[in-house]
Amino acid sequence: MLAIAKTDDWLAKPTAALGDFSTYFYGYFLAFLLVGVGLYFTARMYGIQFRLFRHMVASLTNSRDGQGGGISSFQAFTIGLASRVGTGNIIGVALAIIMGGPGAVFWMWVVALVGMATAFVEATLAQMYKVANPDGSFRGGPAYYITRGLKMKPLAVAFAAVIIFVFGFAYEATQANAISGIMEHTFNVPTWVTGVGLLVITAPIIFGGMRQVAKVSEWIAPIMALGYVLLAAIILLLNITAIPGALLQIFKGAFGLDQALAGMAGGFTAAALNGIKRGLFSNEAGEGSVPNAAAAATTAHPVNQGFIQSMGVFVDTLLVCTATALIVLLSGVYNPAAARTGQFSAGTLTSISVTSQLGGWAQYLMAAMIFVFAYSSLLGNYTYAEINDSFLRGATKKLNHTWLRVMILVATYVGAVASLDFVWNLADVVMGIMATINIFAITIMGRWAFGALRDWESQYAQLKAGEIDEIRFVASDNKFLPGKLPGDVWSSENAGVHVNDRAEA
Repeated sequence: MLAIAKTDDWLAKPTAALGDFSTYFYGYFLAFLLVGVGLYFTARMYGIQFRLFRHMVASLTNSRDGQGGGISSFQAFTIGLASRVGTGNIIGVALAIIMGGPGAVFWMWVVALVGMATAFVEATLAQMYKVANPDGSFRGGPAYYITRGLKMKPLAVAFAAVIIFVFGFAYEATQANAISGIMEHTFNVPTWVTGVGLLVITAPIIFGGMRQVAKVSEWIAPIMALGYVLLAAIILLLNITAIPGALLQIFKGAFGLDQALAGMAGGFTAAALNGIKRGLFSNEAGEGSVPNAAAAATTAHPVNQGFIQSMGVFVDTLLVCTATALIVLLSGVYNPAAARTGQFSAGTLTSISVTSQLGGWAQYLMAAMIFVFAYSSLLGNYTYAEINDSFLRGATKKLNHTWLRVMILVATYVGAVASLDFVWNLADVVMGIMATINIFAITIMGRWAFGALRDWESQYAQLKAGEIDEIRFVASDNKFLPGKLPGDVWSSENAGVHVNDRAEA
């Protein structure tokens, strides 16, 4: 079977080196760190992702209208969803199953469930430490809460530089690579032609800035996620009697039981490692990317964005990624022997699985879906790079991000014609470095998010009792916070309202 892209000879050694480093880095450090921090946050907030899940769902119905020059909470959610729901949900899940077996899906679920608590903390912190732009919009994210909360500007600068590279080049190249691969496989379109086409349809949107991306994402992200889940539901209905067997494969494979019975070693390690890696790449919990979008939203309480971004992790992994996994496992196309001998690639496994169930026409449907998934991520990723470009350049006025936009267009073309393996391995490594910096910061600063949650829960009880009319966060003299929050975005005069003609350093 034709693979999406082949690794050129001159890239073989760098690709292997990146893969080896990624395996050790994730297997012996980051995997334990991510799950451990997620469990810590889950315990400290008493299982917030379970006990307050209905509030997370309800948060999605909040206002779709941003105030002044800002973006709404829903738009912030869709930007995050556009970035999360990309090739990781189709190609990444298939890659996890090929490399780690069906059990990798279980570990993707684990990362998502504990990651919901992590996503809550980082998004809430981003809201608490955000700053106002002169036009009334907001900016923030890890670089801002590292600087303003930890007073560690050099570390914040390092994070901002890394995230610009990750989302301004590596991830853009990854998404473009997936698009060009599926276009070549399905329609025999040369990769360079796809690369040029992507430049033509991408440039007008990213040169319109973050607000233009938000407007596009507001429509494309929910529709694509819902459409894909509906496709999976159809395949599930066609194979409803086989669902218990597929779930059994996932649970047995998660702990290496199938491999142990077959006399194979390392089944548990392979399943856990690949599930955690692909889970992080897909839902981005703890990575430090989505807080950049969360900070830009106008909301009355930081916890509202915490809820919304936690829900984003749920939608991404527990709905969309699970849909891919069940499509692959129920189709009958996947089998361990074929995976080990390379009879299909990560880029084509899901498409072949759908085609086997719905007929040859479905390959065109899957090509369209992969295109939309990858393209939405390509657009969503831009916003994170722009926010951190503003941080590095000390934005107190409207900046020209032309250099960044040109770099993203270059990355888009390079990704369209480069090696799939090289791009994935590069993205793994740089994502891990970025996540390590962010996890360090949110672990130390988590108590601020815990305090904001206690404030929200206290006000919610008052709201239910009829003592107050709305939940509104005020940082000044807040008894639940461990100290004084810098800036005046959340002062009694400005909290939760549009901030105009003022910028904070």
